[in-house]
Amino acid sequence: MWQKVKAQLMLSMSFLVAVCWYCRRLYSFLAQLLKRWSNYLQRKLIRNLSVLTEADLLGYSAREWKGETKQAKHMREAYEELYWSHHIKYLRQVRRDNYCVLRAVLFQIFSQGIPFPSWMKERDILKLPEKLLYSQGCNWIQQYSFGPERYTGPNVFGKLRKCMETLKTNWIEISATKDHEERGNMCNTLFSDESKEHKLYEAIKFIMLYEVVEAYEQIKNREEPIHNLFSLLLARDSSSDPLSFMMNHLNAIGDSICLDQVELFLLGYLLEVKVRVYRLHRFNTEEFQVNYPDEYRREWNEISLLTEDDRYYHIPLFRT
Repeated sequence: MWQKVKAQLMLSMSFLVAVCWYCRRLYSFLAQLLKRWSNYLQRKLIRNLSVLTEADLLGYSAREWKGETKQAKHMREAYEELYWSHHIKYLRQVRRDNYCVLRAVLFQIFSQGIPFPSWMKERDILKLPEKLLYSQGCNWIQQYSFGPERYTGPNVFGKLRKCMETLKTNWIEISATKDHEERGNMCNTLFSDESKEHKLYEAIKFIMLYEVVEAYEQIKNREEPIHNLFSLLLARDSSSDPLSFMMNHLNAIGDSICLDQVELFLLGYLLEVKVRVYRLHRFNTEEFQVNYPDEYRREWNEISLLTEDDRYYHIPLFRT
């Protein structure tokens, strides 16, 4: 009898040992699988990020501007000036495409938790596309083009509304997040999704167009005075009215051109942020450091950019 019980106990023990060994192997396998999947997702996120993690400023300068040419020396000196005199120790590289400046500006607005501009809080920006058509009779809006997508046609209003919804939803959600690290993670996720990113930029482009239409109507009707930047923008031969501004400038942004200096003034004005730009190619001149717009309200938030050519921009990070 005892021999049978002993045999059964031994069999049970062997079975339990085998089960434990199997579970341990399974746990180890699942842990490795989860780790590999996590690493894959992390690599994919980093690869898709349009705003990279911070890099040492002088290290970046040394890598990008090697050699002893006059331009290379000039740029290294400019970076050293930023490092020692302006307390800029790091930078975040921004993807070099024709949305670059819009990306650099919006990323900072979101990552700093800057709220909606005051005028956007007073209006429903989702209704701006329809208002432009029905209230102001701008039928030509159907010629609006969505950057590299180059879409025009009867569905423009539906696409514009989706862009405005994406901008409003993400701006409200991110700015309401008080934890800095959580907000940073939300920004990294958003700015690794190309489709959503492009909707943000197209929404901003359309808001710029809408405000130019408003200013143009005020000029025609001799109503209240407008900001001088609108007069400057409409004084150009290529943007003497809202339609030419859209066709010759806005439609190509994101596709073949970036924002120019005048449009950067307009961008800062509409978003109610003071955009301070360090123009490294203008080092040792009065144009090395420029504010967009040059006239701003004291309560506006400030963001900073640096550029080597007025085309592509990066985000400087200050450390004291």
